[in-house]
Amino acid sequence: MVGEHSSKQYDQELEAIRSKVLLMGGMVETQFDEALNAFRVGNTEQADKVIADDHAVNQLEVQLDDASSHLIVRRQPAANDLRTVMATIKVITDLERIGDEATKIARTAKSLHERGMVSFNHYETVRTISRATADMLHDALDAFARLDGRAAVQIIAQDDVIDHEFRTILRSTITFMMEDPRTISSALDVLWVAKAIERIGDHAKNIAEYVIYVVEGRDIRHSKPVASSAANGEG
Repeated sequence: MVGEHSSKQYDQELEAIRSKVLLMGGMVETQFDEALNAFRVGNTEQADKVIADDHAVNQLEVQLDDASSHLIVRRQPAANDLRTVMATIKVITDLERIGDEATKIARTAKSLHERGMVSFNHYETVRTISRATADMLHDALDAFARLDGRAAVQIIAQDDVIDHEFRTILRSTITFMMEDPRTISSALDVLWVAKAIERIGDHAKNIAEYVIYVVEGRDIRHSKPVASSAANGEG
């Protein structure tokens, strides 16, 4: 009975941590969305809000890291459970970094607006990569919430699309700068934003990889998973 009671407490504590991680995920999703909007319309107040909100995200990261460490020390989870806790800690780190990238976008949006750089069609350049990355982040968080390995495999494949889109933006922006050197300053800002968006895609991919690690026990980082037992319906 003692073991059963301890196991139930562990489950409750882990679920509380996972709930807060998903709360953190919602926070950085909002940060990203608001940063993009600030970039699109040149809203400095919204940019300032994104920058200020990053403090709350950082504080939550510290709290969750602490809670996860205490869970490991107190409950000493067995192999499968420890895998879940370790993957959750890694997700927390990726979420904090997404918040950092959203803050970079907000700072760039603010700088562009303050410098009056409106001649370059900033947002249109990153519209496609922005939407694809926002969808990818949302799907990665959903896969983490449901521990859906099949969805995670599909999310990982989307990263190639985002990388391709970034390379397209890079080529077109360089061409634009060569044709009209007056746009170099603002075009570099657009590239800075596009790179931040591409990195958010990388972090979303990481989250999906951690889902597969929890579900299947396979660490597929730095490898190309052709198929997955979760994706093939194996249990």
